[in-house]
Amino acid sequence: MKAKEMERRFEPLQSTVSPDEAAGEAARCLFCYDAPCTQACPVHISVPDFIRKIRDGNIKGAARQLYETNYFAGGCARVCPSEELCEGACVMKNLDGRPVPIARLQRFATDWAIMNRVDVLFPGSSTGKKAAVIGAGPAGYSCAAELARLGNRVTLFEARRYDGGLYTHAIARYKLTAEFTHRELRMLKRLGIRLVTSAKIGEDISFESLLKRYDAVFLGIGRGQTAPLNIPGENLHGVIEGLSFLEKMHTMPLDKVSVGRRVAVIGGGNTAVDSAISAARLGAQDVIIVYRRSEDEMPAYKKERDMARLDGVRFVWLAAPVRILGERRVAGVKCVRMRLGAPDASGRPRPIPISGSEFTIECDMVIAALGQVQLIDVLSKIEGLKMKDGLVVVNPKTGATKVPKLFAGGDCTTGGGEMVDAVADGIRAARGMNEYMAQLTIDN
Repeated sequence: MKAKEMERRFEPLQSTVSPDEAAGEAARCLFCYDAPCTQACPVHISVPDFIRKIRDGNIKGAARQLYETNYFAGGCARVCPSEELCEGACVMKNLDGRPVPIARLQRFATDWAIMNRVDVLFPGSSTGKKAAVIGAGPAGYSCAAELARLGNRVTLFEARRYDGGLYTHAIARYKLTAEFTHRELRMLKRLGIRLVTSAKIGEDISFESLLKRYDAVFLGIGRGQTAPLNIPGENLHGVIEGLSFLEKMHTMPLDKVSVGRRVAVIGGGNTAVDSAISAARLGAQDVIIVYRRSEDEMPAYKKERDMARLDGVRFVWLAAPVRILGERRVAGVKCVRMRLGAPDASGRPRPIPISGSEFTIECDMVIAALGQVQLIDVLSKIEGLKMKDGLVVVNPKTGATKVPKLFAGGDCTTGGGEMVDAVADGIRAARGMNEYMAQLTIDN
């Protein structure tokens, strides 16, 4: 497949609106008091206010309001499940049968600011305090940006060679391009945030030294690698993690990314569906998602599942892999049928193997997308850090941990969620840190 054709396949299904379309759609908004769309947004963007600005032609004002509330407003406009959040709560959905396209209007305003390099965020007057942020993903960057806007000096530490976390390398290419993510991050760095990459906390830099050198520290390290399948054959050539597979499409030309002819994706979350759609668009002839429960229990959003079906992806429900077949490389996956029993700890029916129901799916590539594991090896080294079920325990109002000076947020505290949830965590913790540092001044 030619490179241009490959790029065309990964173009987003839904583009931004034109200025005339934006004005027309903005005029449909009822500008509700105590708007349900705002309440449904994890960062509580004042949706009626930014849409009113678009209606009035004040695009810069709309972009400023959006970014002052959500530092990843452009990215969230592309990847947030708006149909489940703001648009799902839109009053016009019931009155007119179609909600105001809030996400597309948000993208219209933020794209204008990003593409025109218009600064809408500015650092605050200096407090004389300095903070460290560990992890340059959505939670960490949001914390750093909020701290900078409150007047604090911020240093952002990232273990990888490049910043952005899951935002820059683990969201499907057809949703979000590397070009846009880097432009949005550059806007945040212009707040004066100092970025230090290839800095592994606990190895290159100790937690103890950061707590001594800085007035407050934020922990936003997310989660680790994809959980292993724990079955024979998972080390065969042709088995790849879902996140690694998605990352290749952000770091390599699309026509250079290897994909099998027949691909089996193991998992039921959005990463599994993103991987399956990406494999299909790269040219795989047959893509199958294997999920151990029924479609009713599948975590991936219905919109994502429907998109996968449009791309020819097939689903095998109530099945789990027990062995990956092959000698040096993948030749197939042996699976067992499952039945659903009583609810487990997740509240969903427990999948139970059916004896003698084994069957084989022929394939030459397996994508493992079972979710990520917590970075227990890193977190366990922080003396005094309280954890529960592998997650960092924080004050829900301030993000403070049990360790003095240390705050946390994002996936390491929640176990995973939407990007906008991580943004909200980072902002909440930054405000808690700012109050904590201000109290230091009063006490001294």
